[in-house]
Amino acid sequence: MLVTLVAGARPNFMKIAPIIRAIHKAAAAGKKISYRLVHTGQHYDRNMSGQFFEQLEIPTPHANLEVGSGTQAEQTAGILVAFEKELLQHRPDLVMVVGDVTSTMACSIAAKKLNIKVAHVEAGIRSWDLTMPEEINRMVTDSITDYFFTTTESAGNNLLQAGANPARIYWVGNTMIDTLNHNINRLQQPAIWQDKGLEAKKYLVATLHRPSNVDDPAQLIRLLTILRDKTNGLKVIFPIHPRTAKMLAGTEFKAENIHFLEPMGYLEFNYLVKNALGVITDSGGITEETTVMQIPCITLRDSTERPETVEIGTNELVGTQPEALLPALEKLLAGNWKEGSIPPLWDGHTADRIVAVLETL
Repeated sequence: MLVTLVAGARPNFMKIAPIIRAIHKAAAAGKKISYRLVHTGQHYDRNMSGQFFEQLEIPTPHANLEVGSGTQAEQTAGILVAFEKELLQHRPDLVMVVGDVTSTMACSIAAKKLNIKVAHVEAGIRSWDLTMPEEINRMVTDSITDYFFTTTESAGNNLLQAGANPARIYWVGNTMIDTLNHNINRLQQPAIWQDKGLEAKKYLVATLHRPSNVDDPAQLIRLLTILRDKTNGLKVIFPIHPRTAKMLAGTEFKAENIHFLEPMGYLEFNYLVKNALGVITDSGGITEETTVMQIPCITLRDSTERPETVEIGTNELVGTQPEALLPALEKLLAGNWKEGSIPPLWDGHTADRIVAVLETL
């Protein structure tokens, strides 16, 4: 079996790395399975893409479609055209997409139009918020997917309610956690640790990039002001997304305790998370990693496609109103955060289970 693996943006890379390792292991054991890695180039900045390939030991892609930036429609169209050409030249038995970025949806459509089977890793997760481009990507991808690999039982239930064939749904766990477990002893102390005299559990990590939090400069400044004034003087380490940096550049906001950094590599960023007192974010993937590392996490969103991180894990969903951040911060700083546990099958062996299923198809 030849599987074309699709990676488009930074969140994808953590999900495909363990699948590649599992395929290598199966092939070494004599299984007839191989892969072709296609990078769509949706994220093309080195800090957002290339460095992750190196740190996560992902091989050089067989093809890079170099789609680059653009509007949602421009990126979707560019990926559709380029990936169709890739499939016509190198037709696989199966296209495997991961996550919920534009590449996930566009490559699924291109494959199905050519009557190629599609497998979706992280299928079935839902925020039920149709203002999020990722939710559209999830719903469209799952509506045409042939094989569903889910992170949780609830994700499988979402697929069943949508009419998916139960025989095609495989509850396997979370490949993000495969990557975290594989690298937990390889995490690297970033330069800022020494530069700013950081100490374990005596600083916070923050990341913001969603339109609801950063596209309105006034909203962004209100959130940052709380992080400046209501964190007991703790240092706040803030790797800044290009979108957020662009919006902040037009303001005069200043804060001595907030340290804005360029996007960080996987190993350095998770070193900071692992040693932080807590994390403030609007990212979905980070809530999974904090849950497994048992780090308190405050999520500035009105909905989440990963409810298990709230119901089982260390995450709390507080909404996007800046004032709602205050009671969560007070609880965190007072040491009264809830204890979480790790969801079932988030054990570091998800990719092995995925490849074992592929061997039966």
